[in-house]
Amino acid sequence: MIQYDRRQERTGVQENRDYSPEFDVQCDFVMVYGFHDLEKRIKHWKEHGYIVHLMTGVSWGNYQDYLYGKFDGVDHHDEGQVNGGGNEINHGKDVPYMVPSVSFAYYLAQNLKKAVDAGVEAIHLEEPEFWVAAGYSEAFKREWQIYYKEPWQRPDSSAEAQYRASKLKRYLYTRTLDRLCSELKEYAMNKYGRLLRFYVPTHSLVNYSQWKIVSPESALVDLPTIDGYIAQIWTGTSRTANCYRGVIKERTLETALCEYGIMQELVRGTGRKMWYLHDPVEDDPRHTWKDYRYNYYRTVIASLFQPEIGTYEVAPWPARVMLGSHKSEDGTTDEYIPPEYKTNLLTVMHTLRDMEGQPATWDSNTQEVGIMLADSAMYQRVYPEGDPAREESQTVLWSPFYGISLPLIKQGLFVRPVQLDNVRRYAGYLNSYRTLVLSYEFMKPDSPDLHNAIASWVQEGGTLMVVGDGSDSFHDIRAWWNQSGADYANPTEHLYECLGLGRTPADGVYSVGKGQVCVHGVHPSAIAKEPEKCDAYLGAFTALMEAAKQPFTPGNDLVMRRGPYVVSAALDESQYEAARTINGTYIDMFSDELEVVQNPVLQPGDVALWYDVNAAEEPDILAASGRVEDYALGEDGMTFTLIGPSAMKAALRIRLPRGKTAATVSASVDGEAISASVAVEALGGTALVNFESNPAGVKVELKW
Repeated sequence: MIQYDRRQERTGVQENRDYSPEFDVQCDFVMVYGFHDLEKRIKHWKEHGYIVHLMTGVSWGNYQDYLYGKFDGVDHHDEGQVNGGGNEINHGKDVPYMVPSVSFAYYLAQNLKKAVDAGVEAIHLEEPEFWVAAGYSEAFKREWQIYYKEPWQRPDSSAEAQYRASKLKRYLYTRTLDRLCSELKEYAMNKYGRLLRFYVPTHSLVNYSQWKIVSPESALVDLPTIDGYIAQIWTGTSRTANCYRGVIKERTLETALCEYGIMQELVRGTGRKMWYLHDPVEDDPRHTWKDYRYNYYRTVIASLFQPEIGTYEVAPWPARVMLGSHKSEDGTTDEYIPPEYKTNLLTVMHTLRDMEGQPATWDSNTQEVGIMLADSAMYQRVYPEGDPAREESQTVLWSPFYGISLPLIKQGLFVRPVQLDNVRRYAGYLNSYRTLVLSYEFMKPDSPDLHNAIASWVQEGGTLMVVGDGSDSFHDIRAWWNQSGADYANPTEHLYECLGLGRTPADGVYSVGKGQVCVHGVHPSAIAKEPEKCDAYLGAFTALMEAAKQPFTPGNDLVMRRGPYVVSAALDESQYEAARTINGTYIDMFSDELEVVQNPVLQPGDVALWYDVNAAEEPDILAASGRVEDYALGEDGMTFTLIGPSAMKAALRIRLPRGKTAATVSASVDGEAISASVAVEALGGTALVNFESNPAGVKVELKW
């Protein structure tokens, strides 16, 4: 049994409440949220063994003393984000999203110094968000004139004004984060000789583009004062509906695959830290516990398909999970968390601590496909009046991206968004990918030299599919492809020219050096909406893969092994829908009783996380709904201490010595015996141990 040091910070939570045993999930670190009662909360969490960080909002928060001039004598209401109708965009009553001025950054810095003085080891500046619908406040108008050196334009007046406004919004929050991190790191080093760490908890580029929010995203890679990120992905982001073959509905697993996939691009090859977030509930309180549990498992599975990341924020608000109430199935009453879900949540949370560094392999003929995605996707989410694309841009469907992503996922391909902007940042960035899909109908490349790198990658054996009909009105903005003597109708023409195909090649597959290129002249939105165009897209992709000598067998399952764990999903809505059997003996990690199953079967739409019993050759604790400490194994048994929240049934699955059975189990808290039970499962030679969890620690002795 591996016992992890909290200093590794493998799992954490954020919480605005003071410590309580009722929601002490025994992770490694806590991000105390906000500045209220700061010193007291930091002290109490530290007393219970936690590494303590601070988290606060960088674009919104309880900053009324700044708004009303109590901080510096100046009223700052003109710095709230305002939409085209003149209405302030708020996160709550008297909590506007802010235009991040220099003076606002100074105000935040003064508050953050209090956290440094109180002894936090790291600071998380959460959600740098500027709404696409904003850009009409007096503060933003001033920033426009400073940045562009010309009078402000209404963002909704043209595609170009919208694009330029969003580009400015990204810059403003990048500037603010750079300023804050630099100043506070210097403050901590000068005053305390301490290296302060800074992280940015942020939604994915997929979600911000879909929800029509602008954020720095990959620009954060260029800031050396940032030490890493939290990928704020959870059921609330991933359940956002999208369109596939004309059907609009929630597709939590598939959306989460794309969200977690793009976030790992922020740290790949940088040495920076990334925690993947899950939320056992979500901000929207209208759903049932059954709904939350269903979607929670899908986000967990989607994140586990990304083996580059093995550290997690296991709950944003553990008090909300453990103490909150939500609707019953019939909607008539409010219910607290079901006991079986609570037990299993703790099991999953502690299982996640075991993921980092586990060797990962696909357990099927799964092939990976990259979907190119640039930060500029956030810039063109609202189309001006009179544009044919305006009607759909008023929704959050974002069909162009999902049009080229979902059909491939539903074929059993592992689709991962690839950060186009990073092609300029890192030499050889594309070398780990064999197949890429690209469309400029919903984003634009910042620089022409991206195309030289892509063309070189293809010539060396890469496989590229380019999708689009050139109809996007944002092709007409002032940009490198139509300025300074360039006369390309759109950036795709320049890419084709770099590939040696001329500016407007006909649809089809072309050999380029050692690689292959497929030209598919259809707008990706049409692929999402029209089944026949979806089929044509898949046909063209299949032809490309055959030409590249990468034929694949379509299916509907994804199965990955991460050490002893098997991560699995069977996709629905696939023409290849079938049940998938996973041969072997496993522990069901999504079962509160940690059920042992043989040759489990996945039905379409199912997800599962299993532990391979046969991977444990010696007696060991294979799964536990708490933190294990003081573990010792002897010839006739084992002893350990399990620590977890109060008011919960703990569950452990223990591998017994071959041919042995558990004769006795004893459990105590502070020397006082408590009730415990053990049930031996012949299948796999394991025992299930149950008792009442306790934050003081339950001492357990198991004899065989």
